[in-house]
Amino acid sequence: MIRVLVAEDVRMLREALVALLGYEEGIEVVAEVATGDAIVPAALEHRPDVAVLDIELPRLDGLAAAAELHELLPQCRVLILTGLGRPGNLRRGAEAQVGGFMLKDSRPQELVAAIRKIAAGERVVDQQLAFAALDVPGNPLTEREAAVLRLSGGGATPRQIALELHLSYGTVRNYLASAVTKLNGRTRMDAVRIATQAGWI
Repeated sequence: MIRVLVAEDVRMLREALVALLGYEEGIEVVAEVATGDAIVPAALEHRPDVAVLDIELPRLDGLAAAAELHELLPQCRVLILTGLGRPGNLRRGAEAQVGGFMLKDSRPQELVAAIRKIAAGERVVDQQLAFAALDVPGNPLTEREAAVLRLSGGGATPRQIALELHLSYGTVRNYLASAVTKLNGRTRMDAVRIATQAGWI
């Protein structure tokens, strides 16, 4: 029996997914959650074999949750569901040891097949995402630039970022300026948009 955890914030989609999997022989949904921060506690309690995670979740995104899961429950494989074909997310997923990526508009039987393959130790990547990833250049941002840009995109001011990352105000401004330049952004928020769409932050 393949034990599955489902994380999806849209209730109708989550319940439809749980119902779909409930009809499949050899698959049992042992937990369902609506927020990213609920994934790891639910996984530690129910010990699923596969976690099917929406990439866009409140409080903690699916990839960040996948990284935590890999650290705390490495035997639980992860399948990321995304409605956004951001190829940069494949790289983040690889770092988090994600077992697979599927687009949300995939056929139900493709999703079920992916869960079975991932439970068996295979990796599954949607073809559209895989080909799109080949066309995207590598992430030009350093780890620090990405961290500063991510916090800025979340609404933090340079002074708040400096406090959080234990940097000087001037250093934060330099990182932000450098990130904007590297991404050919018109403004800081434009750079945040570009980096987010590419899956770099």
